[in-house]
Amino acid sequence: MSKQDANKAIVGRWFTEFWGKTVNLGVIDEIAAPDMLLKYSLHEPRRGRADIKAFMTDFRAAFPDLNFWGTADLIAEGDYVVGQWEGGGTHTGPAFNDFLIGGLPAATGRKMRFTGTTVLKVIDGKIVEEIGLDDGVTALTQLGLLKKAA
Repeated sequence: MSKQDANKAIVGRWFTEFWGKTVNLGVIDEIAAPDMLLKYSLHEPRRGRADIKAFMTDFRAAFPDLNFWGTADLIAEGDYVVGQWEGGGTHTGPAFNDFLIGGLPAATGRKMRFTGTTVLKVIDGKIVEEIGLDDGVTALTQLGLLKKAA
């Protein structure tokens, strides 16, 4: 198996077990580097396994049906893997204050569905960074945290 194919397999597993319909937090210890960086425009950057676990635990508590899935084949070159995705969830859980622009009170019932592209760096079989460009404006508008212009 080529390095690129091995890296795509690791990222595919990450997308399925970390971002998919049912989270497996154990995957963080298995394939995330100890000081992994997780960075998206909606949230403060997260660094390290414990911080990433706390982020996902809180995100899934607030959005119990959270789910993201790939919308195109993964592309790999060198240490990098790029994936396109779509996903979202319904805010039926506790208050959620992790968005940079503000928080949600408990159980708003608001739904978000948005897309993005993510670049992951894989070194020696471990994900060292995941940096994504998401359509946060769409998600925040759907959640009522941003208002459409008149």
